[in-house]
Amino acid sequence: MEFKDYYKLLEIERTATADDIKSAYRKLARKYHPDVSKEPQAEARFKEIGEAYEVLQDPEKRAAYDQLGNHWRAGQEFTPPPDWAAGFEFTPGGASMADGTDYSDFFSALFGNFSRHSASTRAHGDDHHAKIFIALEDAFHGGTHTITLRSPQMNAQGQLVLRERSLNIQIPKGIRAGQHIRLARQGAPGANGMPAGDLYLEIFFHPHPLYHLQGPDLMLSLPLAPWEAALGATVKAPTPTGVLEVKIPPGSQSGRKLRLKGRGIPGEPAGDLYLVLEVVLPTADTESARQIYHTMARELAFNPRQALGV
Repeated sequence: MEFKDYYKLLEIERTATADDIKSAYRKLARKYHPDVSKEPQAEARFKEIGEAYEVLQDPEKRAAYDQLGNHWRAGQEFTPPPDWAAGFEFTPGGASMADGTDYSDFFSALFGNFSRHSASTRAHGDDHHAKIFIALEDAFHGGTHTITLRSPQMNAQGQLVLRERSLNIQIPKGIRAGQHIRLARQGAPGANGMPAGDLYLEIFFHPHPLYHLQGPDLMLSLPLAPWEAALGATVKAPTPTGVLEVKIPPGSQSGRKLRLKGRGIPGEPAGDLYLVLEVVLPTADTESARQIYHTMARELAFNPRQALGV
């Protein structure tokens, strides 16, 4: 998808106030309204302007959009970073996506879970959501963590500012990606003395240097020497809870998976740990090593391309 520069679309600076944004939108909406405009591609332009205004007039959306930085250019190939909007409070709902407006893929990818502000009829304040990243090890041990969340506010000059707050949260052992931690009464304040809403923290894991997650299961690429794979061996393998000795069956090939039941993320049931075998060749960087490879070439009737018919 292509990146959209919403400030450029509204012809304003990134420091524009709320009044600047509203004024720019009204001016351009009159110019490109498809019922009256004679400008080329007025309808498409009108939709782009409306989408830009939808984002920039909403403090939550604008603050989240600004987190992408100012180095992107309009039309540049774009994929939202995995940690985009992490640690950022927003009001969920997706109401703005359900009103029939034809938004771009760029908008949908970024703001599909955001809502347009509306007057609340609830007996308490709005719930807030935020996504946070934790280490994989936290799912094995649990514990207390301090997190910092940001939420947007408009100051007296109509400019967007971010308010930060720190919270101590309890990470339960066995928590999995996509699960939520609920913090009661930590959402938006209620009106007229009513209770505040709740805060829901959606869990994501930081990328791990060894393990790749697939739900509750872990995948680990386990390097093997050729003789360990061919003859079988007992080798050491790291796991999140310590080193284990694992038996490698004779005749193993790269890509073979060995399942260690219950060694994935704890839970009922616990996930599994899969060791994905990877045969690694020693380099032929000495005369002795080259002689061994020459011997193998002479003595082994081995054609790795036999299945290809060559």
